[in-house]
Amino acid sequence: MKPEIIERMQAEVGANARQIAAVEKLLGEGSTVPFIARYRKEMHGNLDEVAIGKIQERLAYYTELETRKETILKTIDAQGKLTDELAAQIASCYQKSALEDLYQPYKPKRRTRAQVAKEKGFEPLADAIWTDGDAAAAGRSDEELQYARDILAERIADQANVRGYVRQLFATKALVKSEVASPKPTEPTKFEQYYDFAESIATIPSHRYLAIRRGQNENVLWVKLELDKELALDGIMSLLDGSGEQVRLAAQDAYKRLLAPSCEIDVTVDKKMAADRAAVEVFAENLRHLLLAAPLGEKAVLAIDPGIRTGCKVAMMDATGKYLGKTVIFPQQKPDEAARALALIVNKFRPEAIAVGNGTAGRETEAFCRTTLKKLAAQHPEIPTPIVVSVSEAGASVYSASEIARKEFPDLDLTVRGAISIGRRLQDPLAELVKVDPKAIGVGQYQHDVNQTMLGAKLDEVVVSCVNGVGVELNTASAPLLERVSGVTPTLAKAIVDYRNEHGKFTSRAELRKVKGLGEKAFEQCAGFLRIRGAANPLDASAVHPERYALVGQMADDLGLTLGELVGNPLAAKKIDVRRYITGEVGEPTLKDIVSELVKPGRDPRQTFEPPKFRDDVTKIEDVREGMKLEGVVTNVTAFGAFVDIGVHQDGLVHLSELSDNYVTDPSAVVKAGDRLQVTVIGVDTARGRISLSAKTRPTVGLAHASGGAGGGRPREARRAPRTSFAPASGHGFSCNPFANL
Repeated sequence: MKPEIIERMQAEVGANARQIAAVEKLLGEGSTVPFIARYRKEMHGNLDEVAIGKIQERLAYYTELETRKETILKTIDAQGKLTDELAAQIASCYQKSALEDLYQPYKPKRRTRAQVAKEKGFEPLADAIWTDGDAAAAGRSDEELQYARDILAERIADQANVRGYVRQLFATKALVKSEVASPKPTEPTKFEQYYDFAESIATIPSHRYLAIRRGQNENVLWVKLELDKELALDGIMSLLDGSGEQVRLAAQDAYKRLLAPSCEIDVTVDKKMAADRAAVEVFAENLRHLLLAAPLGEKAVLAIDPGIRTGCKVAMMDATGKYLGKTVIFPQQKPDEAARALALIVNKFRPEAIAVGNGTAGRETEAFCRTTLKKLAAQHPEIPTPIVVSVSEAGASVYSASEIARKEFPDLDLTVRGAISIGRRLQDPLAELVKVDPKAIGVGQYQHDVNQTMLGAKLDEVVVSCVNGVGVELNTASAPLLERVSGVTPTLAKAIVDYRNEHGKFTSRAELRKVKGLGEKAFEQCAGFLRIRGAANPLDASAVHPERYALVGQMADDLGLTLGELVGNPLAAKKIDVRRYITGEVGEPTLKDIVSELVKPGRDPRQTFEPPKFRDDVTKIEDVREGMKLEGVVTNVTAFGAFVDIGVHQDGLVHLSELSDNYVTDPSAVVKAGDRLQVTVIGVDTARGRISLSAKTRPTVGLAHASGGAGGGRPREARRAPRTSFAPASGHGFSCNPFANL
């Protein structure tokens, strides 16, 4: 990249020239952002993933810009109009919009009014008016002057400084105005506050702008940008060499016909992209916290996808997530039979947790499970009592109907696949949620309104970051999970799984080299993020990269220990003087990471699992009363507040103004998705399914108006006829025996 671009990037990304050049080199060699951040710290000066990602983004921007410059220069040169001055202007331009302004006069145009006027021979008159002002217009007819003004209007509109000025004026001084479309809706809509609305485009928050845009797209609102025309015209005239009434009339025409429409579009597009970026960042932050939610871990789980009419789909998983069997129970219609079935399964498989989806009848199913388990414990105290946990169903139906699910469980109904997904996401949210399109998880704002390419790329970046940050168990990871590992393509992920199925478990990271298609570069990128518990080399279960195994061996020798005696030995690891091992390739940051891994190899950065504590007497919105103090789980953080699951199938909204006793400008600075939050109910709108909450110490009850989207269950798919017996994965069913027969 050119030195002048590197110089500009330093201010944009907050890194120095050496760091930027190092990242550019590593990216050019095919290294991924997670690998660069974790294993090449000495090269780039210990930048984190966010900084490296910004550098990658700006490098892509300037690469595209330079390519566009080459195209423009060739086009203008082919017209015979490229001057040294223009070439220099283009070369020194580092903003796409400014570059297009320079190119504007040379763009191929369809037949314009100015071209018609030139063909009729009025260009000399236009030049004279431009130079001599109104004196050159004396004695000319209105028709002749109109032709001359057509030429001048296009000339004015094509000036880069004029176009840039008008665009900047729209971006800083224009108002976003919205009004109700005609005919006015007869029913209430969620856009009523925007029926007669105006706000500066420079200051309007992204979520409000996206809301207005949605109203426009749904034909409820008319939206436009409004700018003071005289202010714009005076500014344009101050930039022109020509003067006089005829030039001003030409400038007025240029503004109205050529500048305002295109600049309004440019600014609208820019504002929409800025709003999209803000919304995408909110979505990405929520997704990150959801993916990094505390896992239950390797514990057997009984999963229940609740339902009423078609019953509750039940699936059993062992501690590794392996599917064992399924059944259907009807707690609402046949409670005794359902209780016997549940007791039988708990006795046989001894699950440590029961995961209940939080969709329709979720709280009722939780209550049923707890009641049944209480009776079971009283009659059979020797049977361990599993915990009952409410699990978000968001995206489970999308997964159950996906190609991934069909490949995993080709012989199972999609409703059973959904139950399995609920159970597995309790065991390990990250490993299971990577199988779901992030956009289907529903933790963003206006996700269907934003640029889908931008959203997809950002969410994919978050998933990759989370997967590599936690690490992946090589011998149990699914292909969708492996695909997210640094350097592993979908083809390689399938090849790894195929190799594992054919040859059995991997015994070392080195064995990865035997996988077809996995070359040295891919091995370099992925090996450090893959874990093999129980491998002969204990470092294979850690985040220490194989390229540093020899170095760790030297550390062990220097301490008079074997490798096995050093790994996982905090006292020994803390005796290592990292300064002794600094070389040209390995510096203090990497050495500190190695020592940290030796203290606690393969540590999981996620928090310890703690189930949410919902009130048993509050299971539906009708149970919610103003003044109630409840514990909830933050499900979604937006720019205007946070949505909280309080266990009633409808998420409540803690508005920005109710998040804290202190003034809050950014909700994400106060709460994160997955946080436990103590809230007070300050408003309930049962008819609209809306609940207003406050996290303040002393909230004002009864004055809030519940607003914002209320949560709901996922759409339920068509269900097959229920089964009355538990069907193990082997295909051998058994009948549901009563408690007495246990």
